[in-house]
Amino acid sequence: MDTTSRHIYSVSELNRAAKQILDIELPSLWLEGEISNLSRPASGHWYFSLKDENAQIRCAMFKRANSRVKFNVTNGDKVLIRGKVSLYEARGDYQLIADQMEDSGTGALQRAYEELRDKLAKEGLFAAEYKQELPELPSTIGVITSSTGAALQDILHVLERRLPMVQIKIYPVLVQGDLAPAEIAHAIKQADIESLCDLLIVGRGGGSLEDLWAFNDERVARAAFASNTPIISAVGHEVDFTILDFVADLRAPTPSAAAEVATPITQDDLAAQVRSLFQYISKASSEHLQKKAQKLDYLSKRLQLAHPGQKLKQQQDHLHSQSFRLHELMQRLLKEQKNVLGNLNIRIKRQDPVIRVANEKEKIIRLKNRLNSSSSHALQLKKASLGQVIGKLNTLSPLATLERGYALVQLQGDKVGKNVVTSVSDVNTGEIISTKLKDGDILSTVTKINKSKSKK
Repeated sequence: MDTTSRHIYSVSELNRAAKQILDIELPSLWLEGEISNLSRPASGHWYFSLKDENAQIRCAMFKRANSRVKFNVTNGDKVLIRGKVSLYEARGDYQLIADQMEDSGTGALQRAYEELRDKLAKEGLFAAEYKQELPELPSTIGVITSSTGAALQDILHVLERRLPMVQIKIYPVLVQGDLAPAEIAHAIKQADIESLCDLLIVGRGGGSLEDLWAFNDERVARAAFASNTPIISAVGHEVDFTILDFVADLRAPTPSAAAEVATPITQDDLAAQVRSLFQYISKASSEHLQKKAQKLDYLSKRLQLAHPGQKLKQQQDHLHSQSFRLHELMQRLLKEQKNVLGNLNIRIKRQDPVIRVANEKEKIIRLKNRLNSSSSHALQLKKASLGQVIGKLNTLSPLATLERGYALVQLQGDKVGKNVVTSVSDVNTGEIISTKLKDGDILSTVTKINKSKSKK
């Protein structure tokens, strides 16, 4: 037989060629069927057959891949497998090398989940630019969940511990089953229309993909995206992700964590803020009093320098008395403010709603303004009193006497600045005298002296 014109394959070449064809023509694919002949040797790899009513194929799933399977695999299970068709050259066995396995029912849901996720992502429903900020101190929180589930109790317990004065509005809904998506979407829309809540917590406890499926519904996703009220998604456990998690303004890993996130400022934080405000007011009042006291001291020294007489001493004593009264008044006002703040702190610890805290803050501001106004008024009174004293001093001044037409006569020459002429006996003829008037001096020479007759 002539073999020179024919290419004769060896068995190895044939198997290798078949393997190359399979690798090229059949990329990674999904396959559904029933597991049979499952074997788990000590190597950790799985070997089994996947069959349907009419055929079967041998499969291998190596240890690294099967370690990611999340359910217990047994013979008879209907599964969904992703893998690559290949050929084992040593034996010529045609087989599927699996790299992912899912329960058949879960696999269908997973595909639907991924399709909806990709669709909504392309529409921009997950975009960060549409996420709303959560309020730092909500007065009312809406909770959309089952009224009988453990998730609601977890949320209520955390809110009571962190911020007992917050109002809670519960929107009871089904969280599982065919009717659940419509109820959840309706509750989100209703809460948003009512506008009674500062934010909403939407969620439930953990479960399988089927249990959480209501939160993967497109109606729920679009209702959450359209809501003007910020939404925290709290579905399942930390490892569970739903479509609502991507649409919501914030995702919390658990319902309890959602309640924590919803109350970033706690009752203890509010009490600390009130204490800080009280310390600030006390310090500001003390500094204000100190400045007023310094100013009073300054004015007092000016009065002492202006006139050393007895009346100035009396006015100084009066000013000290008024300063003491002013200090007592401000101390009394400060004590009243401390009492108000103390009562406010007690009320906050018991039941304080946010509105009462805001009202007390406004009251403190009004008291501070009244304190400033009272201090300013008292200072004006003191200034007016000082003005009257200065007026009296001016009235008694010799310069004021000259203004009324009187004159001051003094001897000149060697006696200049030593003698003031108060009698005709103080001068002799021929001496020079200076007459001081309000607008200048007159120098005169005494030519004649007339003495008035003395009166008995």
